[in-house]
Amino acid sequence: MRLPLGWLHDYVTPEIPTRELATRLAMTGTEIDVIHHHGVGGLEHFVVGKVLTCERHPDADKLSVCTVDVGDGEPSQIVCGAANVAAGQTVAVGKPGSVMPDGTRLKTAKLRGVASAGMILAEDEVGIGQDHAGIMVLDDALAAGTPLATVLPISDEVLELEITPNRPDCLGVYGVAREVAAATGAPLAPAPWEAPQTRAAYDELRTQDAGGAGTAGDITIRNEAPDLCPRMTWRLYEDITLAPSPRWLKARLMAAGQRPINNVVDITNYVMLLTGQPLHAFDADRIAGGTLVLRRATVGEKVTTLDDVQRTLDDRMLLFADGDGPTSIAGVMGGSRSEIYDDTVRVLMEVATWDGPNINRTMAKLGLRSEAGARFEKGLAPEQTLEAQAVAHRLMVELTGATPVDGTLDLGGDGPAAAVIRLRDSRVEGLLGAPVARERSAAVLETLGFGVAPADDGLDITVPAFRRIDVTREADVIEEVARLEALDTLPSTVPENRTGHAAQLTHGQKVRRRAEDVLVGVGLHEVCGWSFTEPAVLDRLRIPADHALRAVVRLENPMSEAQSILRPTILGSLLDATAHNRSHGHTDLGLFESGSVYAARPVAADAWAGRRPAPADEHHALAVLLNGASTPASWQASGTPAPADVFTAKGILESVLGTLRVAFTIGDAPEGAWPFLHPGRSGAVLDADGNRIGFLGEVHPLVAQAWDLDGPVAAFAVDLGKVAALAPEVVGYRDLTSFPALRQDLAVVVADDVSAARVLEAVRGAAGKRLADVRVFDMYRGAQLGEDRKSLALHCEFRAPDRTLTDEDVAPVRAKIVKALAEQVGGELRG
Repeated sequence: MRLPLGWLHDYVTPEIPTRELATRLAMTGTEIDVIHHHGVGGLEHFVVGKVLTCERHPDADKLSVCTVDVGDGEPSQIVCGAANVAAGQTVAVGKPGSVMPDGTRLKTAKLRGVASAGMILAEDEVGIGQDHAGIMVLDDALAAGTPLATVLPISDEVLELEITPNRPDCLGVYGVAREVAAATGAPLAPAPWEAPQTRAAYDELRTQDAGGAGTAGDITIRNEAPDLCPRMTWRLYEDITLAPSPRWLKARLMAAGQRPINNVVDITNYVMLLTGQPLHAFDADRIAGGTLVLRRATVGEKVTTLDDVQRTLDDRMLLFADGDGPTSIAGVMGGSRSEIYDDTVRVLMEVATWDGPNINRTMAKLGLRSEAGARFEKGLAPEQTLEAQAVAHRLMVELTGATPVDGTLDLGGDGPAAAVIRLRDSRVEGLLGAPVARERSAAVLETLGFGVAPADDGLDITVPAFRRIDVTREADVIEEVARLEALDTLPSTVPENRTGHAAQLTHGQKVRRRAEDVLVGVGLHEVCGWSFTEPAVLDRLRIPADHALRAVVRLENPMSEAQSILRPTILGSLLDATAHNRSHGHTDLGLFESGSVYAARPVAADAWAGRRPAPADEHHALAVLLNGASTPASWQASGTPAPADVFTAKGILESVLGTLRVAFTIGDAPEGAWPFLHPGRSGAVLDADGNRIGFLGEVHPLVAQAWDLDGPVAAFAVDLGKVAALAPEVVGYRDLTSFPALRQDLAVVVADDVSAARVLEAVRGAAGKRLADVRVFDMYRGAQLGEDRKSLALHCEFRAPDRTLTDEDVAPVRAKIVKALAEQVGGELRG
């Protein structure tokens, strides 16, 4: 919603800058999306002028050369292209230096060889209308040089508001004015429908309460769907003079984002923007048969709406129909037969309340949204119909010269009686954690339109009709007090958990954060994918029909087919993110994601036990995906590009699990376990007991191709719940500085099919506690080793907690290692 501040200031004028006001509203629940400037800039250059002379341009038939008194002593020469410019007129002038709505700055220029010092302005050139047919002619009583901003609303600031669905009352200027008054303490003017001149004129008219049918003048009206339209109000006006609206009204509509049309249509839009209640004006003489009926449509019934589109309805949609058939879609958009025409002289003004969900469904089904429907779908109060009728009545009489006929036809009446909620002081303090003075609560709630009466233990709060839907209990009232008064003053405390200790992260949460920090530290970028995905992704991942990963959780009411299941693996969203980045020119990618994955859980018929079980097995996964010719510099030991292959992925996995103090090995992948991985370049991540906690490998080339990825794509994923269970909660540190380590290197020759992991396992098992560390730092194959043989170079570190070890101390340990290598892996020392 666009809110012009000049319009807001009719009802509340906070003595704070606009940006501070925007911040204050945002902090109290009314989000400000952006602050716009509407109209012109350089206001000192816009003045009232008097046209002294007007002569035809010597070289252009459609241009006039005028001399204009702009209050500077000497007249200015201005070339004007408007057909209606004439000597003796009082006009609006933009002098050199003026900034137009599109940002253009005026300067002295030559038009067809004649100098022109500025412009004589039309409405659209200052943003107060769309008329460009001629210049504006102002009141002759205005003096030359009068600042134009004091005469016309040519410049204003506009707040663009993001209104939450539960606050349709803030979709009107006065509703926001209530919020501003409560948030800033500025005085609030009476509501526009309560202004004395409006109320007096309105109360003179008789109001009929006719149940489901009645007459407005000579028009008979029936409501055949009271369940979906709880209240309709009607008023007939005659002797209408259709004309352009006054400039002040057009300026406000333009600033609010509405296009001025004529005085009758502009009144309906103006009142809607002011009160939040939409209206619709019918040409009374075009209501065939003098009868208008609100009813449900029949299946396949068609209506041509104001946008000249024929729409097909179903039997859950509402329409107005006259003697010739449907005229408009009720609550959404008028029809071509119900609009105001240039020859309209009688207007039937309709203001109604509709069932919000039904309006929402109708707009969604038809693919048709409107300003009126956007308000009705959120739920408006029946009482607001007469408020809007009151404001519209005054404007119709003043701006169109209309003669009202009889009174207001009211089909339905007010909504339910107002609820009264006890607001207890103890409950306020109990929920907020701090007391709020009863007097301050009363002041805030009264400004917001609530009725307030004293009670023994607090206040009795009467909920206004326009908040009937979202304020239904004491906690809702406390929320109103909190957001406008207490939030800024609440003490900053850490809540306690059930054991009485201050709240803190669980062990699992700490493990998750630490793992994510490691990945960020090595240069990866985090992505956040959807938990929802499409069934087709299972085919793209090459998952067979009978595979366990096909046991997915399906949503009963998905937003679309593309989000109809919960993802069984986190790899799909990482592939989506990689493909998206590659398509935008990013070729070297290292991404990770931390999120939930799901598997359907079968539920036995007798397993409900009175409560609904969880429909899925869910665990938190951490996954990494690498793709590209090189990897971030933080992964590179030599400074040269490293391939994004399975070995790089394994190095990152070691960094994560090593930081968490979780021992692991890479074992053979069970056949078919992960069909999206390369069968010869993948494996299972195993804990120290051989239990699977994840996978590591390169993505299958056909899967990579399905996402349009070239080159190797390496990935790993681990179950963070299992990792957290393996990670120690308290890490014990050994003394590494008092006594240095004794370092020795071994080269052992083994068969080519013996893995490095088996060699390291044999060394660790034989060495005992004296071995502090062992790792492979080189591998060699050559003819001198023999066919199918390789040499692994091992770096060993030995350490004792009480002294520096000598070669003699380590010799027995070394002998055990050599023996174990020979017996367990068939290894022999090289050279």
